[in-house]
Amino acid sequence: MEQLRDLYNLADDKITFFMGRYGILFLRVSLGIIFFWFGFLKFFPGLSPADQIATKTISVLTIGIIKPSISIIILAIWETLIGLGLMTGKFLRVILFLLFTQMMGTLTPLLLFPAETFTQFPYAPTLEGQYIIKNLVLISAGLVVGATVRGGRIIEDQDRRL
Repeated sequence: MEQLRDLYNLADDKITFFMGRYGILFLRVSLGIIFFWFGFLKFFPGLSPADQIATKTISVLTIGIIKPSISIIILAIWETLIGLGLMTGKFLRVILFLLFTQMMGTLTPLLLFPAETFTQFPYAPTLEGQYIIKNLVLISAGLVVGATVRGGRIIEDQDRRL
Protein backbone atom coordinates (compact mmCIF):
# COMPACT_ATOMS: atom_id res chain seq x y z
CA MET A 1 0.00 0.00 0.00
CA GLU A 2 2.90 2.34 0.80
CA GLN A 3 4.38 1.79 -2.70
CA LEU A 4 1.05 2.59 -4.31
CA ARG A 5 0.79 5.81 -2.31
CA ASP A 6 4.38 6.74 -3.27
CA LEU A 7 3.63 6.06 -6.94
CA TYR A 8 0.45 8.14 -6.72
CA ASN A 9 2.31 11.02 -5.05
CA LEU A 10 5.10 10.90 -7.64
CA ALA A 11 2.62 10.98 -10.53
CA ASP A 12 0.59 13.68 -8.78
CA ASP A 13 3.72 15.78 -8.22
CA LYS A 14 4.78 15.53 -11.88
CA ILE A 15 1.30 16.31 -13.22
CA THR A 16 0.82 19.18 -10.79
CA PHE A 17 4.27 20.58 -11.62
CA PHE A 18 3.43 20.42 -15.35
CA MET A 19 0.10 22.19 -14.80
CA GLY A 20 1.70 24.84 -12.61
CA ARG A 21 4.52 25.42 -15.06
CA TYR A 22 2.48 25.56 -18.27
CA GLY A 23 -1.14 26.21 -17.23
CA ILE A 24 -1.01 30.01 -17.44
CA LEU A 25 0.82 29.87 -20.77
CA PHE A 26 -1.75 27.48 -22.22
CA LEU A 27 -4.58 29.61 -20.82
CA ARG A 28 -3.14 32.80 -22.35
CA VAL A 29 -2.51 31.22 -25.75
CA SER A 30 -5.88 29.45 -25.92
CA LEU A 31 -7.64 32.66 -24.92
CA GLY A 32 -5.69 34.40 -27.67
CA ILE A 33 -6.72 31.79 -30.21
CA ILE A 34 -10.39 32.25 -29.31
CA PHE A 35 -10.19 36.04 -29.65
CA PHE A 36 -8.20 35.87 -32.87
CA TRP A 37 -10.50 33.27 -34.42
CA PHE A 38 -13.76 34.98 -33.47
CA GLY A 39 -12.37 38.37 -34.46
CA PHE A 40 -11.07 37.11 -37.80
CA LEU A 41 -14.51 35.72 -38.67
CA LYS A 42 -15.96 39.20 -38.30
CA PHE A 43 -13.93 40.40 -41.31
CA PHE A 44 -16.17 38.20 -43.48
CA PRO A 45 -19.87 39.18 -43.48
CA GLY A 46 -22.18 36.44 -42.29
CA LEU A 47 -19.50 34.10 -40.89
CA SER A 48 -19.69 35.20 -37.28
CA PRO A 49 -22.86 34.27 -35.41
CA ALA A 50 -22.36 37.40 -33.29
CA ASP A 51 -22.33 39.93 -36.17
CA GLN A 52 -25.87 41.22 -35.84
CA ILE A 53 -26.14 41.48 -32.07
CA ALA A 54 -22.64 42.98 -31.86
CA THR A 55 -23.32 45.71 -34.41
CA LYS A 56 -26.78 46.37 -32.95
CA THR A 57 -25.23 46.74 -29.47
CA ILE A 58 -22.50 49.08 -30.69
CA SER A 59 -25.09 51.17 -32.52
CA VAL A 60 -27.17 51.55 -29.34
CA LEU A 61 -24.12 52.24 -27.14
CA THR A 62 -22.84 54.93 -29.54
CA ILE A 63 -26.32 56.42 -30.09
CA GLY A 64 -26.14 55.44 -33.76
CA ILE A 65 -22.90 57.34 -34.41
CA ILE A 66 -20.98 54.22 -35.43
CA LYS A 67 -22.76 52.41 -38.27
CA PRO A 68 -22.83 48.58 -38.40
CA SER A 69 -20.59 48.39 -41.50
CA ILE A 70 -17.88 50.31 -39.60
CA SER A 71 -18.44 48.83 -36.14
CA ILE A 72 -17.98 45.25 -37.32
CA ILE A 73 -14.58 46.12 -38.83
CA ILE A 74 -13.53 47.96 -35.66
CA LEU A 75 -14.64 44.97 -33.59
CA ALA A 76 -12.83 42.54 -35.91
CA ILE A 77 -9.59 44.53 -35.61
CA TRP A 78 -10.06 44.91 -31.85
CA GLU A 79 -10.60 41.17 -31.25
CA THR A 80 -7.82 39.99 -33.57
CA LEU A 81 -5.44 42.45 -31.90
CA ILE A 82 -6.41 41.04 -28.49
CA GLY A 83 -5.86 37.54 -29.86
CA LEU A 84 -2.45 38.33 -31.32
CA GLY A 85 -1.36 40.07 -28.13
CA LEU A 86 -2.41 37.13 -25.96
CA MET A 87 -0.81 34.56 -28.26
CA THR A 88 2.50 36.44 -28.38
CA GLY A 89 2.46 37.71 -24.81
CA LYS A 90 3.35 41.22 -26.01
CA PHE A 91 1.92 44.40 -24.45
CA LEU A 92 -0.23 42.34 -22.08
CA ARG A 93 -1.34 45.27 -19.91
CA VAL A 94 -2.73 47.08 -22.97
CA ILE A 95 -4.15 43.87 -24.42
CA LEU A 96 -5.92 43.02 -21.16
CA PHE A 97 -7.34 46.54 -20.99
CA LEU A 98 -8.72 46.03 -24.52
CA LEU A 99 -10.05 42.59 -23.51
CA PHE A 100 -11.90 43.84 -20.42
CA THR A 101 -13.27 46.87 -22.27
CA GLN A 102 -14.52 44.62 -25.07
CA MET A 103 -16.00 42.16 -22.57
CA MET A 104 -18.05 44.93 -20.93
CA GLY A 105 -19.55 45.59 -24.35
CA THR A 106 -20.25 41.93 -25.03
CA LEU A 107 -22.28 41.55 -21.83
CA THR A 108 -24.54 44.56 -22.46
CA PRO A 109 -26.93 42.79 -24.89
CA LEU A 110 -28.18 40.77 -21.92
CA LEU A 111 -29.57 44.03 -20.54
CA LEU A 112 -30.28 45.90 -23.77
CA PHE A 113 -31.99 43.06 -25.64
CA PRO A 114 -33.44 40.59 -23.13
CA ALA A 115 -36.05 39.42 -25.64
CA GLU A 116 -33.25 38.30 -27.97
CA THR A 117 -30.95 36.86 -25.31
CA PHE A 118 -33.49 35.04 -23.11
CA THR A 119 -36.53 32.88 -23.74
CA GLN A 120 -37.46 33.47 -20.07
CA PHE A 121 -35.64 36.39 -18.46
CA PRO A 122 -33.35 36.04 -16.49
CA TYR A 123 -32.85 32.29 -16.25
CA ALA A 124 -33.37 30.71 -19.70
CA PRO A 125 -30.93 32.16 -22.25
CA THR A 126 -31.33 31.76 -25.98
CA LEU A 127 -28.39 30.43 -27.99
CA GLU A 128 -27.22 34.04 -28.41
CA GLY A 129 -27.59 34.56 -24.66
CA GLN A 130 -25.53 31.45 -23.97
CA TYR A 131 -22.89 32.70 -26.41
CA ILE A 132 -22.72 35.93 -24.41
CA ILE A 133 -22.83 34.34 -20.95
CA LYS A 134 -19.85 32.10 -21.78
CA ASN A 135 -17.83 35.31 -21.83
CA LEU A 136 -17.76 35.11 -18.04
CA VAL A 137 -15.22 32.32 -18.49
CA LEU A 138 -13.17 34.51 -20.85
CA ILE A 139 -13.25 37.33 -18.30
CA SER A 140 -12.10 34.95 -15.57
CA ALA A 141 -9.30 33.68 -17.80
CA GLY A 142 -8.27 37.28 -18.47
CA LEU A 143 -8.13 37.92 -14.72
CA VAL A 144 -5.86 34.91 -14.19
CA VAL A 145 -3.58 35.97 -17.05
CA GLY A 146 -3.60 39.52 -15.70
CA ALA A 147 -2.45 38.28 -12.29
CA THR A 148 0.80 37.18 -13.94
CA VAL A 149 1.60 40.37 -15.86
CA ARG A 150 3.76 41.74 -13.04
CA GLY A 151 5.42 38.42 -12.27
CA GLY A 152 2.63 36.73 -10.34
CA ARG A 153 2.81 32.97 -10.61
CA ILE A 154 1.46 29.72 -9.30
CA ILE A 155 3.42 28.67 -6.24
CA GLU A 156 3.93 25.19 -4.89
CA ASP A 157 1.87 24.18 -1.87
CA GLN A 158 4.26 22.50 0.57
CA ASP A 159 1.49 20.85 2.59
CA ARG A 160 -0.27 18.78 -0.07
CA ARG A 161 0.65 15.18 0.77
CA LEU A 162 -1.98 12.58 1.61
